[in-house]
Amino acid sequence: MASPYDILFEPVKIGPVTSPNRFYQVPHCNGFGYRMPRGLATMRGLKAEGGWGVVSTEEVEIHHTSDIAPYFEGRIWGDKDIANLALMTEAVHKHGALAAIELVHNGLDSNNLYSRVAPLGPISMGSVGGTGFEPVQSRRMDKEDIRNVRRWHRNAAIRAKKAGFDIVYCYAGHGLTLAMQFMTRHTNDRTDEYGGSLANRVRFFRELIEDTKDAIGDTCGIAARLAVDELIGPDGISCQGEGYEIVAMLAEYPDLWDVNVSGWSNDSATSRFEKEGYQEKYTSFVKTLTSKPVVGVGRYTSPDSMASAIRRGVLDLIGAARPSIADPFLPAKVREGQLEDIRECIGCNICVTGDTRYVPLRCTQNPTMGEEWRRGWHPEKIEVKTSTEEVLVVGAGPSGLEAARALGARGYQVTVVDGNREPGGRVLRESNLPGLNEWRRVTDWRLTQISKIKNITIYPSSPMNAGDVLESGIANVILATGAKYRRDGRGRSTRLAIPGHDQAWVYNPDDLMDGKLPAGRVVVFDDDHYYMGGVLAELLAKNGCQVKLLTPAPQVSYWTEFTLEQHKIEKRLLGLGVQLFTRHLLKTIGEGFITAEYEPGGDILHLDCDAVVLVTDRVSQDSLYYELLPALKNGQLKSLKLIGDAEAPNIIAQAVYSGHKAARTFENPEPIDETPFEVEGVFL
Repeated sequence: MASPYDILFEPVKIGPVTSPNRFYQVPHCNGFGYRMPRGLATMRGLKAEGGWGVVSTEEVEIHHTSDIAPYFEGRIWGDKDIANLALMTEAVHKHGALAAIELVHNGLDSNNLYSRVAPLGPISMGSVGGTGFEPVQSRRMDKEDIRNVRRWHRNAAIRAKKAGFDIVYCYAGHGLTLAMQFMTRHTNDRTDEYGGSLANRVRFFRELIEDTKDAIGDTCGIAARLAVDELIGPDGISCQGEGYEIVAMLAEYPDLWDVNVSGWSNDSATSRFEKEGYQEKYTSFVKTLTSKPVVGVGRYTSPDSMASAIRRGVLDLIGAARPSIADPFLPAKVREGQLEDIRECIGCNICVTGDTRYVPLRCTQNPTMGEEWRRGWHPEKIEVKTSTEEVLVVGAGPSGLEAARALGARGYQVTVVDGNREPGGRVLRESNLPGLNEWRRVTDWRLTQISKIKNITIYPSSPMNAGDVLESGIANVILATGAKYRRDGRGRSTRLAIPGHDQAWVYNPDDLMDGKLPAGRVVVFDDDHYYMGGVLAELLAKNGCQVKLLTPAPQVSYWTEFTLEQHKIEKRLLGLGVQLFTRHLLKTIGEGFITAEYEPGGDILHLDCDAVVLVTDRVSQDSLYYELLPALKNGQLKSLKLIGDAEAPNIIAQAVYSGHKAARTFENPEPIDETPFEVEGVFL
């Protein structure tokens, strides 16, 4: 019978090459870059194995004047880079997919901290790269500079062809490329033929497309990536203004249009702020202006939404970065009708932190992401069991469920017990907070998979003590007993208990997630710095409280800078009337008031309040582990393992990873004195 998803598997011609289907992994950063070519190639190759018709690189710097250190992106500065890039094309071609490369000169976004040359830009202005506050200013490009960049781009395209790429990008997006910086009025005040009118400002991008097509267009498809809306109103490019005009002006120049919104925090908006298909309202006009195929994104996770976008004439190819990270085998599962097996992206942007923190990318849903080469982990294959041992997993949170699922997939007999009525642990609780509903997919996917594995049994509402564990007769025990928030206020900034923490009007996040909400004037003290403090302030404000949020950090929810949502969180809190006090350390909690110290100056802030919420450190619930250690030493237990937050509180992605690693290494523990994974680098 015909499938409603057959349309997704139709081939699409892109200039002289043809994609085998409509699944298109658009360029995305990953933290591997030029320094880890084997890890990068293996990760991209697995996506091709999983059915993605086109697999793209991240941005690839064409010249040393486009150096964006300390970030690790791709490089094609010279012929020596060809071999490393060819590792990826070979891995992608092995599975019949097309390989695409996104060439870029970052212009004003290049601080050139490594190369130490002056950044180039349409004008001379402060660099917008790195932190955004670098004491660096660009050099205004003259005509020779423009000719040089065009030549460097052309040479890079020729090298890309030699490396085996099928599609080569000309990139004008995210506000971070020279081509886009020429197009936007706020970074181009030139009066020559590259400034002034829109046609003049588009000239450089048009020339890049023409040069690239002339150099390699006989065998390679030429893609134009354009941010059609900067979401800053009439002062920038917009889908109803200059974005529309640019596409109309260049409609038939490239072989493919890859369109999105700018900047990166808008293009990769988290599920807390945008839902599936959110970019359609900005990009749907493009197909009305061109006969060339169009790819776009919007964190599509549902095959129905994907097929709908094609049928409605919005897109020709479904672009994905984050969904392809959460499930590299998404296309294969759609093709086989295994829709409930798709590991759907939760939109948390932990993958983005690989790039923003200069390390290989990771994923909350997919613990094998980033580990494909260095640990040999495959997202869909796992080593079969090596014995007939049984395993007891205590705790059905993210780490416990992942350990049980992976052990069960290996063939082990697994029993899971949890003291709560419903499995899920912290994910179940946190997904009920404002904007975090999609995070429940972490639990839902694992429970769905577990339900299909006959050798896994779950017993909810079954709290276990040490005697219960030993009485079970199962000699291999994994403890995933989680963590609870502290009540005394100790944390990163406050090493001692906060005076007054033990009063009845002092709460912690666990209280609020249990439904115990304070009323009236509430002070939230956030020394966690990720999402929890901001989410709880939002919850309280929406429940009628007058909320003041204090944090020792220079920004609220400071760590969410790395997930590209800090400014959105701050804007939402201000919109809800939450008062924000940064760089303030909570000192005392009194009856009806608190005092806090402004750290740079030592000034004391006095705030009246009816309740205080302390969002600080967590305490691992590891007492059962220490109660069972004697049984391990005397031989009653064969193995005892502490995982997830019970081992050390961390983000959900780390809990899932911890559970997965415990399953992979069961009966074969990692060596303590040796590095347990492969390391790429130069060794003399």
